[in-house]
Amino acid sequence: MNDAVLFDAREDGIAIITINRPDQRNCLSREVREGLFAAWERFENDDAMRIAILTGSGEKAFCAGGDLKEMVDKGLQIPPRDMFPVPYDNIELSKPTIAAVNGVAFAGGWMIAQACDLCVASSSARFAITEVKVGRGSPWAAPLISMIPQRIMMEIILTGKPVTAQRAYEIGLINRIAEPDALMATALELAKEVLEGAPLSVKAGRETVMLATEMGRSAALQAARAAHELTYTSHDAQEGPRAFSEKRKPEWKGE
Repeated sequence: MNDAVLFDAREDGIAIITINRPDQRNCLSREVREGLFAAWERFENDDAMRIAILTGSGEKAFCAGGDLKEMVDKGLQIPPRDMFPVPYDNIELSKPTIAAVNGVAFAGGWMIAQACDLCVASSSARFAITEVKVGRGSPWAAPLISMIPQRIMMEIILTGKPVTAQRAYEIGLINRIAEPDALMATALELAKEVLEGAPLSVKAGRETVMLATEMGRSAALQAARAAHELTYTSHDAQEGPRAFSEKRKPEWKGE
């Protein structure tokens, strides 16, 4: 870890990962990339951490994308597969994640917000895939077709123009909008709502959503049934109905 990325391991099982270079608009510089790789690894390997919130320092930028000066200095052409830390892509994670977008999420900033399972945004946030403006590419945007309509995706990519948080909510890119000073509280509320569920059910549910975006209907159904076998045969699968019938809060064991 380095001070470019902060890691807050809360006692309630929520990890808050913060890109901490507001003076650089939290761009994906080398030190930020290294810090994010380390933070995601720490999150995945800590059994006490059940969900992570990714955000940026300050109010102006969640992440403004790659470090263009670094790209020029390196003469960067095709980015190496392991250059940018993208959850569930070149970073293997088995737990849910939330992006808390506090300002602009441009280019690589959109990329890492898109990669998270859920997204909460400040009302002042803006989103843009700006690669066409600087002659770069956005192959990472391909999964976006499972989130928003094709023609809207086409316009966003071909024009590079920003969309507001309200527009992002309308097209289904983000889950919730919050006033700037309530962004983290809103993200934490969503995280706690996820944590109320049985851990194995949440894990299998997340896998089902991803399977459904990658497979045809029949194949996804078959794979989802397999993904839920552990859930159905777990202690928690008996504890949940028992707690409901006894009118008490369930005590999940995650097993």
